[in-house]
Amino acid sequence: MNPYAPEFQRRLVDDAITFALAEDVGSGDVTCAYFVDPAQRATARMVAKEPGVLAGGGVAAEVFRRVDPELTIVGRCEEGSAVVPGDVVLEVSGAVKSILTAERVALNFVQRLSGIATLTRRFVERTEGTRAKILDTRKTTPGLRALEKAAVLAGGGENHRFALYDMAMVKDNHLAARGDLDFLQRAIDRLHEERPEVRVELEADTLEQVRGFLTLSGVAVILLDNMSLEEMREAVALTNGRVLLEASGGVNLSTVAAIAATGVDYVSVGALTHSAVALDYSLELSAPEA
Repeated sequence: MNPYAPEFQRRLVDDAITFALAEDVGSGDVTCAYFVDPAQRATARMVAKEPGVLAGGGVAAEVFRRVDPELTIVGRCEEGSAVVPGDVVLEVSGAVKSILTAERVALNFVQRLSGIATLTRRFVERTEGTRAKILDTRKTTPGLRALEKAAVLAGGGENHRFALYDMAMVKDNHLAARGDLDFLQRAIDRLHEERPEVRVELEADTLEQVRGFLTLSGVAVILLDNMSLEEMREAVALTNGRVLLEASGGVNLSTVAAIAATGVDYVSVGALTHSAVALDYSLELSAPEA
């Protein structure tokens, strides 16, 4: 299974939209059924209310299409583009009843995903001039991982592994169960023999662990977990490009620049998806046609 294959991503996005509409619309929009003339037509514009980075515009458009395939939908901004208050990111024309039924689900997706893209862009901007790339994690909203990782890309970040099956990441709890170097080498060799496409990453809490991991073959990345800046700089010198280094732990907008400046290749930030604040958008409906 390739988690980044377009057909797999589409299936995950389709499932997320299906669930969101089932959750919100259920057996039908009772307000529109009784208080909106089904013959009325109008145009609605999705408008940014604060500065940020757009993500999820295509998902919002698909929400409107699912509710009513006869709606006319025009995207006005590209994914990943900067928006300011007043920017129209999406325009929808057609039956007022359909537009209002889809409104909240479409806005929920755009607001959540744009918040992730906006926060990612802020982290990326703070690492400019370094080699470090900003990575996301698996700390995502259940059922929305494909969308949230796409939002990270829209903000200029990069994706870490998608799930448990596409990369081996041996963390402290795995090492606590069995972490001697001979066992690790045998496990790496067996994995590469049976699944040669799967990369291996090992988590190190100390420089001593880094030195030990450097004696192993087949390791693609070493994760430096909660190390000091001086320890990270020493790890960079020790590895000397033999493996990639990822820094994790204690990363926020105040610390990321100094962490990136140590020379690590990646900085992973769980906050991109678990703590992003939704970006404010509204749907503004023009006067319905008589």
